[in-house]
Amino acid sequence: MTRREQIRGYARAMFSVAEAEDALDEVEDELFRFARALESEHELRDALTDPRLPAERKRAVLAEVLGERSNPVTLNLLGFVIDQGRARDLGAIVDELVALAAEQRQSAVAEVRTAVPLDAGHRDRLAEALERATGRKVELKVVVDPTVVGGVVAKVGDQVIDGSVRRRLELARERLSEV
Repeated sequence: MTRREQIRGYARAMFSVAEAEDALDEVEDELFRFARALESEHELRDALTDPRLPAERKRAVLAEVLGERSNPVTLNLLGFVIDQGRARDLGAIVDELVALAAEQRQSAVAEVRTAVPLDAGHRDRLAEALERATGRKVELKVVVDPTVVGGVVAKVGDQVIDGSVRRRLELARERLSEV
């Protein structure tokens, strides 16, 4: 079995559990946010992927980080993946789970990176704009990413829409160098 097939298998299993527990939307969102946090929190990622740390300690780290703020299903699913030694694949597994959930809802996932959190009004307007741009119903998954500086970078499938301040400055610099 290829790594890709394994990732899809884990995602399907997690999807089934969350759906059976009638917590798919909440668990999907929490897993997505945790996987994105793991990308930037190197110490946490190192702790959860360290083969020398016992599984009980890794579960304790999860409980400490997520505690009572997350759905118990989320905590158990993360614990399962980590117990199986798949913490390094967590981002890919969660991305696949998010895609499965979006497919079930007949929509596409838009991963949106912004420098600051978006309020409901901004989220709605951005979703509408992305739906017009892609021609598909879109579900936003917002990641606060200070490296964006300002504006928004959205990825829907393979399509990237870069409306960040950094990109606008790059385009302005290119235009000026042409003159």
